[in-house]
Amino acid sequence: MKKLSLLFCALLVSGSAAYAQQSSKKQQIISMANKTLDLAVRQYKLMMQHVPDSVLPRTTNSKDGSFVTAKTDWWTAGFYPGTLWYLYEYSKDNVLKQEAIKRTAQVEVEKNNKGTHDLGFMLYCSAGNAYRITKDPKYKEVLLTSARSLSTRFNPKVGCIKSWDHGRWQFPVIIDNMMNLELLTWATRTSKDPSFDRIARTHANTTMKHHFRKDYSSFHVIGYDSTNGAVLARNTAQGANDTSAWSRGQAWGLYGYTLMYRDTKDKSYLAQAQHIADYILNHPRMPEDLIPYWDYDAPGIPNAPRDASAGAVAASALLELSRYTRGETSARYWNAAEKMLESLSSPAYLAKEGENNNFILMHSVGSIPHNSEVDVPLTYADYYFVEALLRYKQWAK
Repeated sequence: MKKLSLLFCALLVSGSAAYAQQSSKKQQIISMANKTLDLAVRQYKLMMQHVPDSVLPRTTNSKDGSFVTAKTDWWTAGFYPGTLWYLYEYSKDNVLKQEAIKRTAQVEVEKNNKGTHDLGFMLYCSAGNAYRITKDPKYKEVLLTSARSLSTRFNPKVGCIKSWDHGRWQFPVIIDNMMNLELLTWATRTSKDPSFDRIARTHANTTMKHHFRKDYSSFHVIGYDSTNGAVLARNTAQGANDTSAWSRGQAWGLYGYTLMYRDTKDKSYLAQAQHIADYILNHPRMPEDLIPYWDYDAPGIPNAPRDASAGAVAASALLELSRYTRGETSARYWNAAEKMLESLSSPAYLAKEGENNNFILMHSVGSIPHNSEVDVPLTYADYYFVEALLRYKQWAK
């Protein structure tokens, strides 16, 4: 009996020590997150002073270091106001709120744009955060109009929302499009119109069927026949080649199926998200700091450029995915996201105050095949990084 008591005490002490160590680690990361978010607030208040009223921040010119902006119809238009809303939510700084209101109103015109699949990025990241934080009903109407516009791009014969109206494909669908489904699931919850959710689920199911290889890596572009839904081509536009695993594409898929599980509770989406997460985290060419190369099959590894944006998107997705899984699996996803945030918050990726054209993160990649936005800051890298930091602070408790 005495031996059992001693064993129990030993186990109790060991468990308490492990818990204390884990708790201490979380507190360290929360402290790091606060420090990084404080820097982000200062950076964006500096950036505000340099953004012309008619455009929005996009990136930095890799040749001369100049500030690159975009009009409201560019797919990244919603990330700057979205990041401002997140930073206001953290800091309660009214200067950020006023800029967020101004820039969200600027992007609102795109709610009627039926020529793009990116309305989720453009409007849900901006007006979606505005509505969540302020509850102002005007943002609800913007979002519902956006959802109706996005729905016009759905082809029931294909079972997908059309991504591009250009290129060599008859009906191209890119893995990025999974990120725009959140606008539709929200629209059904808000309006009680089931058609939005039905489109989102059908798109997710069709993408799951045709976009993924046996190892759960994703093609970038699937070209469909618009008349019967047959797959005509499996290609890439921004990856290394048609058979490669473009790293941000893998992160888009991970995030997209995680949010589809959150919004529908369909376990097939949870399983898909886990398969993608495991592909990413088990990849033999994943760097030690867990910030991926721009493509997992990129030529020149280990000297290939990294993509901080892929790391930021994956970190945010993994934090959420850890909430829907249990035990060692949940801990693995959480710990991986933790490591990604540590890496992104280090001098290797985090800009110094007043530098980097006041973007937060350095070293992202837009499209190497197009020699576009290579090793530069990107507005969406900042958005998902700030989102991930806020999620960590909220969920670590």
